[in-house]
Amino acid sequence: MKLGICDTTFARCDMAQFAISIINSNYSNVRIIRKTVPGVKDLPLACKLLLEKESCEICLALGMPGPKEIDRQCAHEASAGLIQTQLMANKPIIEVFVYENEATNPKELFKVCKNRTEKHTLNAVRMIQDPEWFIKNSGKGLRQGFVDAGPLI
Repeated sequence: MKLGICDTTFARCDMAQFAISIINSNYSNVRIIRKTVPGVKDLPLACKLLLEKESCEICLALGMPGPKEIDRQCAHEASAGLIQTQLMANKPIIEVFVYENEATNPKELFKVCKNRTEKHTLNAVRMIQDPEWFIKNSGKGLRQGFVDAGPLI
């Protein structure tokens, strides 16, 4: 399986390294192809190139929008581009954005980045290799970045 990882220089930690590490620790049959771009609005094209030119089966789009309103707007535009790219390529892209204002201090924000990136990376592999996993875990309140919420009942 080929997994595309696209990350940004704008992020305040190396999110791609979290993804690469969790893949290397859990899967020997996943080949990673990485691209790094400046910011989140550059992710859609980079993912499209990974899906089409590099024949990746799925991509992770990793980014860390800043805390200001303009950063949220840019992230929204990037999200729309990633959705459009999925539809054009007929292949999934998992958006893994961590907003700088999700935690109050750098250590906590780092933990959110690591947790969210690792969990979404495992989800990306499962989407291709074990899609039944999602049916088995439907409605369990699983979360990426924070503690699982759990089911309602």
